[in-house]
Formats: sequence, structure tokens, C-alpha cells
Amino acid sequence: MATDSTPSSSLSIPLAAIEDFCRQILIAAGADRPTAEAATRAMMHGTRHGIDSHGVRLLSHYVKGLVEGRLNPRPRLTLASAFGAIASLDADNAHGALATYTAMEHATRLAGEFGIGAVAVRNSSHFGPAGAYAIDAADRGFIGFAFCNSDSFVRLHDGAMRFHGTNPIACAVPVKGQDPWLFDMATSAVPYNRVQLYRSLGRELPAGVASDARGYDTRDPDVADMLAPLGGEFGFKGAGLAGISEILSAVLTGMRLSFDIAPMPGPDFSTPRGLGAFVIALKPGAFVDIDTFDAAMRRYLDTLRNSPARESFKVMAPGDREWAVAAQRERDGVELDPATVGAFRALGSTYGVNTPA
Repeated sequence: MATDSTPSSSLSIPLAAIEDFCRQILIAAGADRPTAEAATRAMMHGTRHGIDSHGVRLLSHYVKGLVEGRLNPRPRLTLASAFGAIASLDADNAHGALATYTAMEHATRLAGEFGIGAVAVRNSSHFGPAGAYAIDAADRGFIGFAFCNSDSFVRLHDGAMRFHGTNPIACAVPVKGQDPWLFDMATSAVPYNRVQLYRSLGRELPAGVASDARGYDTRDPDVADMLAPLGGEFGFKGAGLAGISEILSAVLTGMRLSFDIAPMPGPDFSTPRGLGAFVIALKPGAFVDIDTFDAAMRRYLDTLRNSPARESFKVMAPGDREWAVAAQRERDGVELDPATVGAFRALGSTYGVNTPA
């Protein structure tokens, strides 16, 4: 996934200070410790890796959901059903990060026993960056997949109405001695939060990523009424990929289809949204000798990264850009966009928590 640039505040803030602030605010807003930890961890994944549209700019949104009733601040997550390597998790309207990290924990446990684990998530909410949960599996030595549908904001190919959500798909693969191979994508041309971020920054959208209310392309983030599916002139591919997320996350879980989900921005923040999600974990050693797997992944990535590139370009594996941004931000901190800076100040004032600096 392409990273966002946020040249906005005059001061870079250490990641640790931002993380501590988010955790304190969520607890002050009524979240229990597991919810605060999971939501903060997911947001920090976005901010740390340069996926700012799904980073800590979501904090005020999550606080509103906790305070007004959309999110259960103290949920009781339970396995509603289990059959061999398959399980369904009832998240009790938890924050989506807590629901999905919990689901991936169960999926990796099942994969450790059966070689594969798949968990369908019910009664969840917005879960932020899908890659956070795929990486959670890779960090445990498993191949991880994460899917989620969301409220309609993406037209179909040649369509002129909101149909699918941004419906992300993520996959992470462990690589011995290296950071995981990481692929994290929205099935729309860009995620909706990217439009919001560009509005905050006063920046023009890239061409072909958003449409006005009639389905025609626009680069004005204030005019954008819907997103385009991934693929430009070949957007039927992005719409088809969105359908995969839709079927796994909504149809297979019994949860709401994208066009039946209440809008993420409200105005109703008092009613749970009833989102579904789906995670899969694969144990590499269950399919092939683990040394063979590790050697093949290294050869694949070494050959990929050293393959010829066009003049002035560099070939990178999925995740390379994110790992580079993470290393830079761990060292130098991060500059937050103006809207997030203002939201942090307001939250700090409301809950008596010092804003990070």
C-alpha cells in the first residue's frame, strides 16, 4: 500500500508519546484495558508504517463511538461455534481491532493444530488497517489473511451509486531473518480515509480514484461523493476483489452487506454497526518442510529485489516501503496532519491528558 505524506505540523512527535496518549485517552473515555490496547496497537500500525489514513487520526472517531454507544467499551468476546479448524467469534460489538486480533489469535491456534485456521467474526466494528492482523499472524510464524467489508462508498465498474465498501484484503508471510512480506490493499482505488486526509491537508486527489454524485471522476476531495474501484479502466477487477471480501465478511458471517451498514461518519453513533470480518492463518510447515519454505521465500524476495528496474526506479517487494517508513519514524518521530493535531488537543483538554510533544 502506498504511504501517505503529512508535512503539516512543525514538530515531529515520538511514536511512543503518541501511543501512550492514545491509550490514555481511550481508557479515560471508558474503554477497558484490552480494548484500549488493541485499538491503540492497530492505529499505531497505521501511523508507524505510513498508512496515516488508518492511523491515529481515527482516535477521536473511536472515542465518539465509545462515548455515544456505537462501541461496547467492555465487551465479552466468545466463540459462538467451532468445527475442526473453523470457528465463529461473536465480538459483542467490540472495537474492531480487539475483535480481529482475538480472531487471529484463535486462527493461529487452530492452524497450529490443523495446519489451517479460519475464523469468522460477527458483531464487530471498524477495524482500521487490515495489515495489522495479517502481520500478527506472520509474527507468530503463520501466513495470515484478513478481510472486512464496510459501509458503501465505492461504485461498481461503470456504476453510478455507492455499492461496496472499501473492503480491504491483507496478507502477510513470515520471512526468516527479515520483516514479513506484507500486502495490504483497499479494493477501492484509495480508502475513504484517504479522501478525508486530503481534505485536511488541502491536497488534490490523484486522478481516477474518486467520483462525484453522478459517478464521474473528480480530483476535488470536497466534491468526492464516492470512490472508484481499483483498476481504473479495468475497475471490474477491483469490484470483483471487493466481492470476495463482501462474501467472506458478510455473507459467510451472517452480518450486514455493505449497502446495509450504517455510515461510518454517522450521524448515528449510538447504534452498533454489526460488521463482519474474516481471518485465515496457514502453518507453512504443514504444507512443506519449513527449511524448504524459508529458502524459497528468501530466493523469491532476493530475486525480486535485485531484478532489473526502469531507469531511476527501484523494484520493491510488498511491505518494503512500509518497513522503511517505520524505521524512519521510529528514529525521527512523525508529523501529524492539522486535523489530527487539533483533535488531540481537544481530547487532551476534555480528558485531562497532556498532548504528546
